[in-house]
Amino acid sequence: MSAFEFELLIGDKNYSSWSLRPWLLMRYAGIPFKEASIRLRQEDTKAQILAHAPGGQVPALKWRGAVIGDSLAICETIADLFPAKGLWPADSLARAVARSAAAEMHSGFQDLRRDMPMAVIESHPGEGQSEAALANAKRIIAIWRAARERFGRQSAQDQGFLFGRFGVADAMYAPVVTRFRTYETDLAALGDDGTARAYMEAILTLPAMRDWIAGAEEEEKAKA
Repeated sequence: MSAFEFELLIGDKNYSSWSLRPWLLMRYAGIPFKEASIRLRQEDTKAQILAHAPGGQVPALKWRGAVIGDSLAICETIADLFPAKGLWPADSLARAVARSAAAEMHSGFQDLRRDMPMAVIESHPGEGQSEAALANAKRIIAIWRAARERFGRQSAQDQGFLFGRFGVADAMYAPVVTRFRTYETDLAALGDDGTARAYMEAILTLPAMRDWIAGAEEEEKAKA
């Protein structure tokens, strides 16, 4: 396939929240991969994706002649293949709660997704903040606060992330961080005591996250 063991197929960096998750995890963990990008919202987008991934969706991870689809499945695969990276918490209870948080993000918060879609380099203050979307946001802030209080701050390796060190759960919530910034969500009004704001800063200042945002800017300039 190439000199790389992994090839990650992704969509536009400004919009593809699902692509961001495994990309960010792999970049943070220092796992080399070839990046292949397909522009979304085009007449031939589906055909281009199907040429690489039979599921017809991005992201997709090519590995050893197989194609692994779905963000969480890719993240789980990487965590399994590289246990020394510590992408799930070592403690069994913390790991169970982290998996629960990641799964809730994966399958839930449909109103937030619909009304406040990811647009990494854009600014839309106040837009999309429906009652249902804000209810989702309030639940997310509660998840962040609980994880930081019980696990993150208690970790001997606390780096400001949900369970101390950056891991799969953080990768799953990273697109929400960008949404809260894009739409200038009033976190305090939704129950934030400063924890969510600090967590957002930790995510946004990750070198890998900065690289993704820079990549989004370059892509959008190329479209102009």
